[in-house]
This record gives sequence, structure tokens and C-alpha cells, in this order.
Amino acid sequence: MSSAPTLQTPAAQAGKASLSKGLLLLMAFTAGMTVANLYYNQPLLADIGRSFGVAPSEVGFVSTCTQIGYALGMFLFVPLGDIKERKGLITVLLSLVCLSLIGIATAQNLAWMFIASFAVGLTTVVPQILIPLAATLAVPGEQGKAVGTVTSGLLLGILLTRTVSGLIGGTWGWRFMYALAAAAMLALLLLLRIKLPVARATAELRYSELLLSMGRLVKKYSTLRESALIGAANFAAFSIFWTALSFYVEGEPYHYSSQIAGLFGLIGAAGALGAPFVGRLADRIPTKWMIGGLIALNIIAYLFFGLLGGMLWALIAGVILLDLGVQGTQVANQTRIYALEPPARSRLNTVQMVTTFLGGAIGSSAGSFAWHEWGWSGVCCAGGFAGLFSFSVWLIHRLLK
Repeated sequence: MSSAPTLQTPAAQAGKASLSKGLLLLMAFTAGMTVANLYYNQPLLADIGRSFGVAPSEVGFVSTCTQIGYALGMFLFVPLGDIKERKGLITVLLSLVCLSLIGIATAQNLAWMFIASFAVGLTTVVPQILIPLAATLAVPGEQGKAVGTVTSGLLLGILLTRTVSGLIGGTWGWRFMYALAAAAMLALLLLLRIKLPVARATAELRYSELLLSMGRLVKKYSTLRESALIGAANFAAFSIFWTALSFYVEGEPYHYSSQIAGLFGLIGAAGALGAPFVGRLADRIPTKWMIGGLIALNIIAYLFFGLLGGMLWALIAGVILLDLGVQGTQVANQTRIYALEPPARSRLNTVQMVTTFLGGAIGSSAGSFAWHEWGWSGVCCAGGFAGLFSFSVWLIHRLLK
């Protein structure tokens, strides 16, 4: 039996007893390891397409299926964090994602690949249970720091995944990469069974009432509506770039392999490392003004990609700005929505992240389509438009208040 502590008290009391530095770092590590399942495919899309003999426009739907599955999984499973014991919920989800990853590793055709990728997305929702849990465990005044730390782990997982996937998948094949990922999920499941605290429910609702209550939250809080729209547009811009990057750098003027394409994730990690700093700022200054500046970084990044993308230094600078802008905005948005109604944090996070990843799914499809139809210039126009839409949402809300 696990000797982990039981969480039954409010955040202010439970955080002092339960959220040690070691546990916070474990939660950040877990977030990064699990979210990686969504992004192993991106630097390997060209290799996967060649395995099944399909065009880039078709294989790009692997990313789309994964992100649609993730959005649906967040809608169905993440709200359960408000009414179910979270440690047990996390254990079940890790078991299911392990099986889904094995499904990808053994895929025999593209249809199989789409279904298995959807299943991986559907079950890879552990990070979105951990982030509101970190805010609940943290003492008052440190919720932003806790959210920023776990989100930083998640973001590093997103970005470093591309490097790991590009190197391992490019060397031993994409099937080996997914088999290794399944083994990693099994090991992580065993570790979390020992270390995670038992976290009891914060609300007493039936499942149907839980899902319906999210509509009430959207109607009640304009900040949640603004935050969700900004998240969707930002993640669309993020996904447009990362979906098309491996195709772009394989051709003129770079001629890079999938291994080298994956190394761009290391560059993006520099931007993700700013997430804890953004979280600390969010505990001290109004997040609404931070968000406007961070969105502007995304627009500047696409100016670099579009005008100077043939120069390596500009591509590198754009990657850093894009990742800092997108991930920093996400931390600031999550910090401000968690303060709206603490007992409903899992549901607030569901609204935020379902909308965000629907935007990401649209972005993945848009990136593949723009690349197929108009090449790199089309990709940059699509991503720039998403950034401008995000800034427009932020500006309109500032003018209306």
C-alpha cells in the first residue's frame, strides 16, 4: 500500500503539508513526460508518411487526430478531478495511454495510425489534472509559482519531445520511439502510485451536472471566455509552425534530416524556461497586461519566419519568441482563471484547455494545408493571422472594460 499523504483540507492548509519542492518537481516532470505523447509525431511526420506511402497533406492529420482526441479527453476526463480522487484517476489514465501508444507502435496502415493517435490524445490528459492540483496544494500567494513550475515541465516536455523523437525515431525508427514511450508511461505509473498524495474531491456533483456546470462557468466569467479564445488562437499559431517545420527544413535552403529538425525543440525550450518567471510575476502584477505583451511576441516571431525564415539565426530567434509568447500567455491565463472559483478549478481548466487544443487541432490542419498549397509563405501568413486574432481578442476586452 502507498504511504502517500491524504489531501482533504482546503488549499491553504493542504499546501503547507503536501506541496514540497520535491513533489512539485515530480509533478512538473510527470506533466512533461505525459504531454510528450502528443508531440512525438511532429518531427517524424515525413518518415511516417514515407512508411505508408502517403503525401504530407494526408499524414499531417496524425497530429490533428491526436489533438482532437486530447480536446475530447479533457472535456470528458479532466472535470472528474473536481469529483473523483485524483491519484486513482491519474493511474487509470496512464494505463490507458500506455495501451494506446502500443497501438501506434504496431500500426499497419494510416487509418490504424489515425485511430491510435486519437486514442493517445484522448488518454493523455494527466497534465491537465496535475496543473489545477498544484494550484490547490499551493499556499495562498504561491499558486502562480506552482502553476508556472508544473507548466514549465509540461512545456519542456512539448519542446524537448521533438528533439528526443527526432533523434531516436530518426535513428531507430518511429515505431521504436512509440514503444519506448509506452514503457516510459508504465514506469511513471508505478512511481506516481508511490509518491502522489491522495487528493479527495472538492465538489459533490453527478457527472452530468459536472459537465453542464461548465456552461454556467463560461456564461458567468468574461475572463474565462477571453482566456479560452486567446488560448485557442495562440495554440493554433504554435501548431501551424511546428507541424510545417519538418517539411520546411527538409528542403531549400536547409536540407536537414528529421534528427536535425527535432533539435529545434531545444531552441524552443529556452522560451519555455521563462514560464516559472511568468508565474511568479502573475502572483504580483495584473496578468491582463502581461498577456498583451506576450501575444505581441508571437506576432513578431512570425515576422521573423516570413521575412527572414531562410536565415538560420532568424528561424532560431522566431522559435524562442514564439514559444515564450505562447507558453507565457498560457501560464498567465491559467493563473487568472484558477482564481475565479477555486472549487471548480478542474472545470475551469477544462474549458480553457479544450478550447486551446481545438485551436491547436485547427492549427495542425491549417499548417499542413498551407504548406501543401502555398509553401512556407502560406504557413507564415496562417500563423501570423492567428497571432493577430489573439491580439484582437485581448484588445477588444481591454476596450470594453
